[in-house]
Amino acid sequence: MITEFYKFLDEWNSLLAMTTPRHHQQIMDFLVHIWCDAPHRGLLTAFRHSGKSTVVGIFAACVLYMRPETRILILSAESGLASRMVSHIRNILENHPRCVDLVPQVKREWAAGRITVNRPIGIREPSVICQGISGNITGMRADLIICDDIEVPNTCNTAQKRENMRERLRELDFILSPTGAMIYIGTPHTMDTIYRTGQGD
Repeated sequence: MITEFYKFLDEWNSLLAMTTPRHHQQIMDFLVHIWCDAPHRGLLTAFRHSGKSTVVGIFAACVLYMRPETRILILSAESGLASRMVSHIRNILENHPRCVDLVPQVKREWAAGRITVNRPIGIREPSVICQGISGNITGMRADLIICDDIEVPNTCNTAQKRENMRERLRELDFILSPTGAMIYIGTPHTMDTIYRTGQGD
């Protein structure tokens, strides 16, 4: 399976007239490991401007290419940050040669905050949806949860804010499907970081 993700990544970079950096291959390898192997939990930290969010978006698009029925939730400190990831995934789906059949002709859910690809009928949730950490996630279900930059100065600058965030993140276990994967991406902003375990505890 990892070979398919590598090919997907290389083909996207080739479309942009770029080669794939070695550390992007390593990031992709890590993401696929979390997706495929129990306990399906992981924390990705990397130096600033390393392109980790770029690779995560490519990874998410490839997951949809391989399993169109997948439901993905993007959670960030603010909904605007999360919608940037959704827009990145949408752009890949619209332009990657492998994803032509995923893009619906009638784009009822094809916006900055949510997208739904061509997939088997009967699935209630969008293919990809985003929320801010304080947004309403009650009743959602997801097979892949990507927590992208949920710890930022505004969400962790007091002990109470950090505890509120940890409590909020505990709710994700009730949203994630039994064999689903949860990936945290970010940079610690405090000594008492939520990334200490990678699961908000």
